[in-house]
Amino acid sequence: MALKAPPMATTLFGQLQGDWADSEQRIRVFKGVPYARPPVGELRFKPPQAPNRWQGVRRADAFAAACWQQYSRNAFVWSRGEFPRSEDCLYLNIWGQAEHDAPLPVMVWFHGGAHTGGFGHVDLFDGTRLAEQGVVLVTINYRLGPWGFLAHPALSDESSHNSSGNYGLLDKIAALNWVRDNISAFGGDANNVTIFGQSAGSSSVCALLASPLSEGLFHKAIGQSAACLAPLGPDPDGQERGQALVHTALQISGIKTKQSVTAETLRRIDNESLLEAVDKSNWAAPSRIVVDGWVLPEPARNIFNSGRQHKVPVLLGSTANEGHLLFPLNEALSKPEFEAYLASTFGSMSTAVANAYAEELRVSPGFAQREIATDLFMAYGMRDWASHMHRANAPTYMYFMQYAPPAFQMYLANDPYLEVPDGPRSAGAYHSGDLVYVFNNLHHFALDWNDEDRELARRMSGYWTQFAKTGNPNRADLPNWPGYTAEQHEALQLDTHIETIAGARREKIDLMQQRFAAHTQ
Repeated sequence: MALKAPPMATTLFGQLQGDWADSEQRIRVFKGVPYARPPVGELRFKPPQAPNRWQGVRRADAFAAACWQQYSRNAFVWSRGEFPRSEDCLYLNIWGQAEHDAPLPVMVWFHGGAHTGGFGHVDLFDGTRLAEQGVVLVTINYRLGPWGFLAHPALSDESSHNSSGNYGLLDKIAALNWVRDNISAFGGDANNVTIFGQSAGSSSVCALLASPLSEGLFHKAIGQSAACLAPLGPDPDGQERGQALVHTALQISGIKTKQSVTAETLRRIDNESLLEAVDKSNWAAPSRIVVDGWVLPEPARNIFNSGRQHKVPVLLGSTANEGHLLFPLNEALSKPEFEAYLASTFGSMSTAVANAYAEELRVSPGFAQREIATDLFMAYGMRDWASHMHRANAPTYMYFMQYAPPAFQMYLANDPYLEVPDGPRSAGAYHSGDLVYVFNNLHHFALDWNDEDRELARRMSGYWTQFAKTGNPNRADLPNWPGYTAEQHEALQLDTHIETIAGARREKIDLMQQRFAAHTQ
């Protein structure tokens, strides 16, 4: 086969030379494309600015560095190892078909990682297989940790919006603005954009549905395993935590301040000191997304409760074993301590909740407590989000993944093997276990995949791309997926056999809805 010339594209900022993603040279990929200026120097802790124009042809055949974060080791399936990091990290990657008759639907991916880690250019998120199904896939890097979410009075003072924090959300909005203005050069339809994300990426999708700044920038949304509607706690604007982190970081870095801390002082703190201060000040324990008065004018739950969120079709869901090695398991928790937890969380409904979780309690009080907390955050959180969308008359689809994938190091394609004491599938449908199927990228990982894995990947990637095309995941070659209603809580259970269920963990989640409905209506 004769090699074609590298693919080219012309954006508003200059010309790009990409690469071929497949041996047949049908899928183009452009890597490391700047969607904002480097947020360094005077632009550190500021909203992203439009990228600089360049002359000539810019090579777009190599991924950019990840945003600053801790290296991740020995973290179950989520280990990332060591990798290039930089504050100059606001880049995106694009996969799309070289030949197409009409503009293609666009899917923009927001990676997970607690808003403190992760990046969009791992093999797990390779967009070739999705592009083969007729979409243009965009993955982005966005600022993380304090670089992306530090709220502080000194930063608010210099802001024309009296706002600070949520820079990582502003990065996503900047990327969507870039997509709107440039994606036609890559075969994409700027009027048919789906945002999707998992974990922290999913809570970002939820927050963007509530943000007035993102209106009109996307037309459908997919959320996997995290919402944004839970109470934010005693420091919703993050200012107290931000001041504690900065105080700690200044001590670590040795920077002396004679007067009050200024934004200029914050920009002098080195990256390693910021990372160390995150741990020492416990800054990242509450939500990294804050109510800043601009990106989020008020708590997202208030906006959803009053029906002011963007009313676009949504596809939402979670997996069956989200808490496994993700949330803390207090094996020392006693029965009286567990009962005290139930009383403080569920009040008069404590006995009913305890009965619903009797099987988990037989394992241990700590296990039962973790499973309840997991369901509150995940299964209930996602159903609550779906209920709000359905009440707003937005087409809504829910899923619940019961299928147990093999546990593997999903961000380390060159070293995926993971020793699991009771066998590779003993972790159940763990948090993030859906990702390799959504992107249909089993082939990147040298594991013993079976025909059931391959069929689930075909179906899930099919549902996701069909939803991006039409706002409805149903396709003739896939099992029927009914719409969600707040009365029946229909969900598609993803397993070896795909079927519709009347709500995931219905009895348990119904109890949670009864307990918290008064707080969410």
